[in-house]
Amino acid sequence: MISKNRLKYVRSLEMKKYRKAEGVFVAEGHKLVGDLLDVFECKYLAATSEWLSANAAWVERQRRSGVEVDEVTDEELKRASFQETPQQVLAVFKQLTYEVDVNEVARKQLCLVLDDVQNPGNLGTIVRLADWFGIEHIFCSKGCADIYNPKTVQATMGGIARVQVHEADLPELLSRLDKDIPVYGTFLDGENMYGKELENRGLIVMGNEGKGVSKEVAAFVTERLYIPNYPEGRETSESLNVAIATAIVCAEFRRR
Repeated sequence: MISKNRLKYVRSLEMKKYRKAEGVFVAEGHKLVGDLLDVFECKYLAATSEWLSANAAWVERQRRSGVEVDEVTDEELKRASFQETPQQVLAVFKQLTYEVDVNEVARKQLCLVLDDVQNPGNLGTIVRLADWFGIEHIFCSKGCADIYNPKTVQATMGGIARVQVHEADLPELLSRLDKDIPVYGTFLDGENMYGKELENRGLIVMGNEGKGVSKEVAAFVTERLYIPNYPEGRETSESLNVAIATAIVCAEFRRR
């Protein structure tokens, strides 16, 4: 069972200040936790007897290394969970930080740059999309949602195990980029992306849900793209959701 102190600790991790202070985050569900087990260091685990039995060898290794493991009922798990319908297991993992040279990776492959994407669900979905389209690095402005927010982690559907998410001062990061590396960005006044030549390397900038790409970041964009509506000239919505727009753009880059 989960002690009152342990329950209080897990619930506190819903707040960024406590996650940051402890350097940890929460993941839930057999699929997501299963994806993270071999990537992130586990600090605590609460799971049903069914899950513990199915993962007995891994659980035993964690116990031997000092990880606290609690066997819980569905009702106990529900009290600790941030989900409406918790699924068998909740784990607390240590956060990871990555060292990367933006020029080195952007010269060889496509990377995403997120300028103040503030909705945790959108950020998590974009990580999941990046995972699907083989994009290994995402550079987030300091105004983006926290990648370790429980809602963000769940929305990645395990993509956080394979996509490295970096927090950066975007204007400073982009100022260090070699001039021959393309920087794509999505704008309502950009050029129809279906008629543009697109490279399978460089940076793709996606902007804030309401304001788009900031002026400070837009100054570094070398290729301004527009996703046309259909049919052209028809009255339509003002813009697309940033996660949906990211999916469309990534699909077109990969189609080429």
